[in-house]
Amino acid sequence: MSKGIVTKIVLLGALAVVSCKDGNSDVAVNENTPKVSEKTTFTNPLKSSGADPYSWYKDGYYYYTNTLGNKLAIWKTKDLSEIGNAEMKVIWTPPENTMYSRNIWAPQVQFLEGKWYMYFAADDGDNQNHRMYVLENSSEDPMTGEWEFKGKVAAPSDKWAIDADIYEFQDQLYMIWSGWEGDENGRQDIFIAKMSNPYTIEGKRIKISSPTFDWERNYGNGPEVLVNEGPQFLEHGDNLFIVFSASGCWTDNYSLGLLKLTGDDLLDAENWEKDPEPYFSQSPENGVYGPGHNSFFKSPDGTEDWILYHANPNSGDGCGGNRSPRMQKITWNADGTPDFGTPVAPGTELELPSGTSEIKNTENEN
Repeated sequence: MSKGIVTKIVLLGALAVVSCKDGNSDVAVNENTPKVSEKTTFTNPLKSSGADPYSWYKDGYYYYTNTLGNKLAIWKTKDLSEIGNAEMKVIWTPPENTMYSRNIWAPQVQFLEGKWYMYFAADDGDNQNHRMYVLENSSEDPMTGEWEFKGKVAAPSDKWAIDADIYEFQDQLYMIWSGWEGDENGRQDIFIAKMSNPYTIEGKRIKISSPTFDWERNYGNGPEVLVNEGPQFLEHGDNLFIVFSASGCWTDNYSLGLLKLTGDDLLDAENWEKDPEPYFSQSPENGVYGPGHNSFFKSPDGTEDWILYHANPNSGDGCGGNRSPRMQKITWNADGTPDFGTPVAPGTELELPSGTSEIKNTENEN
């Protein structure tokens, strides 16, 4: 082969590479070339089913979980909008015939004091025995290592308890949860207590919210139970809030309410002021019913606040498997309170959380 022919072949090859880089070919140019994430939007729901969604962000990854009923699992992803395709691992299946073998609800995976904790409610098949429990993992990544069952997390009164959230505020751990004041299933209140460590409550529980407004007291044709549940801390600037779910999840009226801390002492019930109106509720025009049991997360770059919640696609779906996880960005009012907006219709294109593309592309470096 002549030198001229070889030169032409090399030039043609170079042109072909340029053409591929211009996007005119589906042929891969170089397997080592970093891939750029071109996805900029997403739609709700994030997956077809998943009640009580929760996530924790650490080292560039979101660790997500939701209620499965009979086991605990974690999903790991750089992009929460892709949770339906994320890596998933079952981390714990309860032993048979214990007080925590059945009805595993509302798990939360949290990194506290250098270790991972998985909080969950469970019972023995009798709802009256629902209590909070916790697992511990000392690994850097909760998808690895061993999960140790630490036991029940309860106040001295040891009453019915579900939906715990643990939060560190001014160097003190607090736990909030939904519970019964006595031993009868007629009303769920929100309680708070100090913690001496991530698995031990210190001192008595304090009731800070009961279902008092009409929008909190809907139970429809279901059990005649008044509900405040699913409390979540939300801190912004100098303000601390608790967002909770109200009315029965078996109704379309399941909604979010807001408590604001107005004093220094979190254990003083008088320091928690409840907004008289629901903060986030059904939108029949958008095809969203019973939105609630939420959590919050930051965008990967830390500049945006987002709400993660479940909702039903149809009126009357209740507390079943049609509840699916959704997310949308929240904003802040001039007075420092959050604005959750209206539940977005399924299929609506939304911008990804800020910094998602950048953090996803880091996996292609090195």
